Amino acid sequence: MDFPATFRGNSFPLSHYSSCCYIRFHPSLLSFAGLKEQRISHRGLKLYQFSSLAKRGVACRVTETQNEPDGTNDKEKDGSEGGDQPSSSDSLTEDKIQLDSQAVDEVNNAENKNQGDIQDIDNVEVASGSPLPGLKTQQLDESFRIPRETIEILKNQVFGFDTFFVTSQDPYEGGVLFKGNLRGEAAKSYEKITKRMQDNFGDVYKLFLLINPEDDKPVAVVIPRKTLQPETTAVPEWFAAAAFGLVTVFTLLLRNVPALQSNLLSTFDNLDLLKDGLSGALVTALVLGVHELGHILAAGDRVKFGIPYFVPSWQIGSFGAITRILNIVPKREDLLKVAVAGPLAGFSVGFLLYILGFILPPSDGIGVIVDSSVFHESFLAGGLAKLVLGDALKEGTPISVNPLVIWAWAGLLINAINSIPAGELDGGRIAFSIWGRKASARITGVSIVLLGLASLFSDVAFYWVALIFFLQRGPIAPISDEITDPDQKYVGLGILVLLLGLLVCLPFPFPFTEEAISNF
Repeated sequence: MDFPATFRGNSFPLSHYSSCCYIRFHPSLLSFAGLKEQRISHRGLKLYQFSSLAKRGVACRVTETQNEPDGTNDKEKDGSEGGDQPSSSDSLTEDKIQLDSQAVDEVNNAENKNQGDIQDIDNVEVASGSPLPGLKTQQLDESFRIPRETIEILKNQVFGFDTFFVTSQDPYEGGVLFKGNLRGEAAKSYEKITKRMQDNFGDVYKLFLLINPEDDKPVAVVIPRKTLQPETTAVPEWFAAAAFGLVTVFTLLLRNVPALQSNLLSTFDNLDLLKDGLSGALVTALVLGVHELGHILAAGDRVKFGIPYFVPSWQIGSFGAITRILNIVPKREDLLKVAVAGPLAGFSVGFLLYILGFILPPSDGIGVIVDSSVFHESFLAGGLAKLVLGDALKEGTPISVNPLVIWAWAGLLINAINSIPAGELDGGRIAFSIWGRKASARITGVSIVLLGLASLFSDVAFYWVALIFFLQRGPIAPISDEITDPDQKYVGLGILVLLLGLLVCLPFPFPFTEEAISNF
């Protein structure tokens, strides 16, 4: 509604009316502006005053009312003949003029105040509010404003009855949050809205269709792309990634040399022993490499990754890699594909090498002597070992296995840890893609609590819960379209990855007997 035009089009100069006036607000705006009527009556003058209860633009109409019958004309004539005696009509006229002047001043003040309010509305700055979850908007030298004209175009031309019917809007970090009703399928509506934005503004603004955590209803957020530029780091990414990579190579080698694990300080005096761990390090690195390659192949041109940071571990060689997503992912299904591909590839290669380790004889004829109780540490690893070895795997009996079993098991454990549904791990991204932001946040909290309890009995769990809490707890950066659910076949793959990770981490509770095979 154009308040200034309404105000000017329904007002008239008060100078045309000398005796009395009737000031009345436009009926259509009375309830909208929240105005209160107050009537003042002074002899022959009827004046209606209005006090504004809300700072809004108003429209006034000034009309002339008929003068009341003047019954004192004859008396005024007689009084004038009687000399200088002041008449009652003169006193009344002075009172009327004084009240008229006050009314004019009040109306002029109200008009100036309303015009100032209107100007403030037109120049409203939309640059404050809560940020998008997990998204760091760039701090600009000057507060970035979305003009009111642009907001009106967004409401009236970009959004609409066929896509997203806007009912209200709120300032948001660098942009505007629109509340309303989503019409039709979210994916189709998003495509229509983005096309209209492209036609009207080009690539100036970015659209997000999100779920409002306050009421679980769809909202549309428009952010200037200028504020979404990635932040630069003080240390180049390649330098930091190379440093982490070198340390990870060292821990992978050290992990496969038992003679050095008992005394880490002796490693620097016996560096030649590290070559004994080369075979195991290569197998574990192969599983890790296949894992990362799965992410890259599934990403295509819709998801862009940064340089992976491999995290070293004294216990299992490595905790995997932390990889940043550089762009805004179009939809949850795209994120699900990428998050699922890495663990699936890693689990596939890891299980294949694990089973081959039981089939292939040790190269030296002896292999690695392990106690059967070791296989109780993993439900999936222990179950597969019992299926392959059969009666050879018995309680309390040491068994000789190919070192490939241990190396592949380490790769499976790394994949399983990355599949924990927490934060920005692969499992956390899978949970987010399948069940949405609010549910995944709750699952993250439960996972961290369970890991905290497990850390009382396992140092691996302790280091991992610390890593998640400080580096990977999220939240996940917003997706362009967070409303559209992914395809069910990808949902099934995501749940499969979560189950595999859980089965690798859970212990095998059954005794290694003949009955255990049938129970498994």
